[in-house]
Amino acid sequence: MKLVWIGLAVAIGAVLLVELGLRVVFGFGNPLLYLAEDDIGYRLAPNQSTRRFGNRIRIDRFSMRNDGEIALPPDPTTLRVLLIGDSIANGGWWTDQSETISARLKVQLDGWRGRKRTVGEGEAAVDYPIETIEVLNASANSWSPRNQLAYLKRFGHFQSDLVVLLINTDDLFGAPPNSLPVGRKVTYPARKPVSAIDEFVRRQFFVEPNFPLPPEPGPVGVEEANRIAIGDIHDLLAEDDVPMVTVITPLLREVEPNQRDYEVKARNQLEEFIADREMTLVDVLPMFRERSEAPPELFRDTIHLSGLGNTLVTDRIAKAVTAAIGDRFADVATGQKSQ
Repeated sequence: MKLVWIGLAVAIGAVLLVELGLRVVFGFGNPLLYLAEDDIGYRLAPNQSTRRFGNRIRIDRFSMRNDGEIALPPDPTTLRVLLIGDSIANGGWWTDQSETISARLKVQLDGWRGRKRTVGEGEAAVDYPIETIEVLNASANSWSPRNQLAYLKRFGHFQSDLVVLLINTDDLFGAPPNSLPVGRKVTYPARKPVSAIDEFVRRQFFVEPNFPLPPEPGPVGVEEANRIAIGDIHDLLAEDDVPMVTVITPLLREVEPNQRDYEVKARNQLEEFIADREMTLVDVLPMFRERSEAPPELFRDTIHLSGLGNTLVTDRIAKAVTAAIGDRFADVATGQKSQ
C-alpha cells in the first residue's frame, strides 16, 4: 500500500512539473483570448498580457498590440502612426513586443523628434516640436480589409497623423467578417484553458474544426469586395484628412518565384484599383525578389516574415511615411519642410 501512495505522489509530482514547465517555459495555459463581434468578426480581448515561448505580448484597451495607454486626443507634440493589419502586423506568439513591425517602425521614426508641427494659421499659429513617437498596432490573425474597415468604423483612427494598411496577398481573398472560429478553435480561445497541459494537448493532437465560409453579402466577388473595402478605408480617413499608405507583402512561393495565376491577377487588379483612386501602394514583392538572401531567410513559414523580413518591410514603411507626411512637418533647426 505504501508503494501505491509513493507511486501516486510521484505521478502527481510529475504532472505538476510538466504543468509548471509548460506554463513557465512556453506560456501554455495563458493564451490570448478573443471576442466575437457582429461587425468586426472578432478581435483580441482588451487589456491582456502574457508570454508565449518567451515572447512578451500585451494588448491594450482598444484590442491593439501596444504598451501602455494612449492619450485621446493625442498631445500636439506626439507623432502618431496607426498600423492596421493581420497576423503579419500583429506578430503573433512568435514575435516579442519589441520586435513587431510597429515597434521597429517606432524606432525608425525616432529621427522625427525635434521636427515641428504647426497648429493654426497666421498670428494664431503655434509650433509644437515633436517629442513623442507612437506607432499603434491594430491587428489580429487572419484579418482582411473588411475586418480592418469594420474596426476603423468602430474605434476610429485615434487621431493619427497617418494610417498604414499592411496586407498580404492572401488577404485579397479574405472572407467576410465572421466570428465562427471564436471559442471553437483552440487558436481563437474565448476563455482560459483548464490547464497548460490541456492547451498543449489540444494544440498538438486535436484537429481544428473547419467551418463553411459565410456567403458574400453582395453581388461582387471576394476579391472585388476586399478591394472596395480598401477604398472605403481610404475614403473614411480622407474625411479627416488622414493620409493612408497600403503595403502588401508576398507569400513565400511568390518570391521563389512560384506565383499562382489567380494571385498574379488579384495583385494586378489591386494595383489598377489603387492607381485609379490615386492612392499609395507599396509592394514588397519586387524588393524581396531582388535580395541576395534565399527566400526562406525572409520568412518564418510560408506567409509570416522572419526578423530580416520584418526589418526590410519596416524600412520600406518608414520611407513611405516620410514621403506621405514629411511635408507636414518642418525641421526646427532649418525651418525647412522635411523631405
